Amino acid sequence: MSEVAAVDNLVKKYAQLQQEIGKVIIGQNEAVNFTLLSIFCGGHSLLIGVPGLAKTLLVNTISSSLGLNFNRIQFTPDLMPSDILGSEILDETRKFKFIKGPIFSNIILADEINRTPPKTQAALLEAMQERSVTIAGKQYKLDLPFFVLATQNPIEQEGTYPLPEAQLDRFMFSINLDYPTFEEEVQVVKSTTSTIEQKVNALFNASEIVEIQKLIRKIPVADNVVEYAVSLVGKTRPNSDLATDLVKSYIDWGAGPRASQNLILAAKAHAAVNGKYSPDIEDVQAIAVPILSHRVVKNYKAEAEGITIKEIITSLF
Repeated sequence: MSEVAAVDNLVKKYAQLQQEIGKVIIGQNEAVNFTLLSIFCGGHSLLIGVPGLAKTLLVNTISSSLGLNFNRIQFTPDLMPSDILGSEILDETRKFKFIKGPIFSNIILADEINRTPPKTQAALLEAMQERSVTIAGKQYKLDLPFFVLATQNPIEQEGTYPLPEAQLDRFMFSINLDYPTFEEEVQVVKSTTSTIEQKVNALFNASEIVEIQKLIRKIPVADNVVEYAVSLVGKTRPNSDLATDLVKSYIDWGAGPRASQNLILAAKAHAAVNGKYSPDIEDVQAIAVPILSHRVVKNYKAEAEGITIKEIITSLF
């Protein structure tokens, strides 16, 4: 199949995928789209939302519709790295045998990642970056595709270990989940308080997802789009010549080069699912907020004046 035909096929399957997910997930279209784009790019996502907004259900539904294995890990203060990665035990023949942990799955939901100490967070992040884990000096490869979706609750900050900036940078997207609209909430209540259960059909399998990830990387990008993405990231750095007055006033730290790479990859995926064979500047703008928002650090002045990261990023367009 040619690349053009593969993109056309992806557009059709993506529309079907949205319909399948929509059987269970009401509203939250933006969160669903960004999560799918992240998987198609081979990236990871951070979901931020208050309890009860169906974060777990969202991930479970997406993994079912993509035909992928799914494991949920509840992060707690006493969780150890071996609880995630697995550990070696002595078997009956007095030989060490490796028992795989829950990380050995296609999609991992790291629930409330900021509830666990840095040592355990770091164990997950090695797996995210290297797509492998090291136990007792031996390296074990993870099954592909491998995707981590971590959740954070923005309201409770007691007893939490916020992810450091360097670790946040490992996540491709930071996706905010909002409360549903009145009509959506009415629909949610009706569908979840009756006996009718919606079945989600698998439209893909693991090898097809890997092929899509390869296809996304093959999509050509014009130089002016790459330059636009790099200059957009440059504008977020307060000490850069490109920085606007708003950035100089309200930002402490801007985004690094990984943000530029992710902007282009995500713009390719956004273009592909919308039937375009090459991304343009509008595609970069469409995915800029969730890619840059967790990589840009506001100062106390922005906090005091109620200026949001989203306002600052959109002002750079």
